[in-house]
Amino acid sequence: MNDRRAEESAGEVTRLLHGARAGDPDALSKAYELVYAELRRIAASRLQREKAGHTLQPTALVNEAYMKLAGFPANDLEDRRHFIGIAARAMRQVLVDHARRRDAAKRGDGVSPATLTGRVIPAGDTSGPDPEELLALDAALDRLDEREPRLRRVVELRYFGGLNDSEIGALLGVTRRTVQRDWTRARAWLHAELYPSRSSDGRDPDRP
Repeated sequence: MNDRRAEESAGEVTRLLHGARAGDPDALSKAYELVYAELRRIAASRLQREKAGHTLQPTALVNEAYMKLAGFPANDLEDRRHFIGIAARAMRQVLVDHARRRDAAKRGDGVSPATLTGRVIPAGDTSGPDPEELLALDAALDRLDEREPRLRRVVELRYFGGLNDSEIGALLGVTRRTVQRDWTRARAWLHAELYPSRSSDGRDPDRP
């Protein structure tokens, strides 16, 4: 899609979201249709980093995320960028729900739950966590949100949403360099939170 078509598409999505806020019952689904291809690309990118044997497919992830998105207050959907950001959070919720079911099945089969042995957020995003690690990460992100909401969003958009630094910066209204700094700080905080015995200093992300 060239820049002009992308701009026109973004404008149409924003117009539809405004229609949803005004009470149009069909506007949200029409907006979803316009961004479906991008959401599926994001879903495919995220699932490529899951452990082998993951059964969730990109189409299913997008569809389940939309079901959660459909229950999101229309008044909180501002424009296309915001819509994609909320969809990334919905994907996080779907992946966590899926991990919770897999974890419950393992426990039901008499398999001992795995311990947090790896880095949940590796520097290169080369692999995904086990279900137990994903659940621990989800809880840690909620704690991070209480301290640094933007750091939580950066992790959510990059790790769960598959967006690059430039895309995240556009969504959050900050520079690409700021996103990179936020990502580094968020990874350090999460690693210290999840693996305190392995943390080199355990410093608070609020401190230099």
